[in-house]
Amino acid sequence: MARALDLVGERWTLLVVRELLFGAKRFTDLVRGLPGMSQNVLSQRLRDLGAAGLVRIVELGPPANARVYELTERGSALEPVLIELGRWGSRTAFKPGAELSVDALMLALKTTYVPGPDFSCELRFGAGVFHVVAERGRLDIGRGPATQPDVVAEMDAKVLRGLVFGGRGVAAAMRAGALRLTGDQAAFERFAGCFPRPEPL
Repeated sequence: MARALDLVGERWTLLVVRELLFGAKRFTDLVRGLPGMSQNVLSQRLRDLGAAGLVRIVELGPPANARVYELTERGSALEPVLIELGRWGSRTAFKPGAELSVDALMLALKTTYVPGPDFSCELRFGAGVFHVVAERGRLDIGRGPATQPDVVAEMDAKVLRGLVFGGRGVAAAMRAGALRLTGDQAAFERFAGCFPRPEPL
């Protein structure tokens, strides 16, 4: 435990890992996903994670021509640790007004998933796209479009959080223009019903 905390125990470090779990990101994307973290601290955490062999820099060629950060295999191995920490932390009251990044919300879905009916959803948040697929009691979430999804949903992260954790109705969100569905609405409702909020301890 002491050796592990030497590597990932500094404030913000595991949150940086969380933001990279679903794929590589540019520095500016990480800044947006971690709004309470200064750019100087983020730079230092990325250097520390790189030195520990948990994060690497990848240079993307044309047409992107960008430098991105991605988890190494060892960094990706922290996913079950983050999920268990998330389950433990979910039993503590959420601070009023606090918001989740899209990546944090995707991890929250993995953390709270209760197996139910199968579904295949594509979730679109502006430029960000994720696939969420439940099959035979297993949940797969990843960055990028779904293959032949039952439904494509367009919304922002705050709306999705309200739908899966806040009790907001799918039909009401659609009427308000906060949610746009293309495909099987029942599949989206199956998806939204698989994430009960844990009872506080």
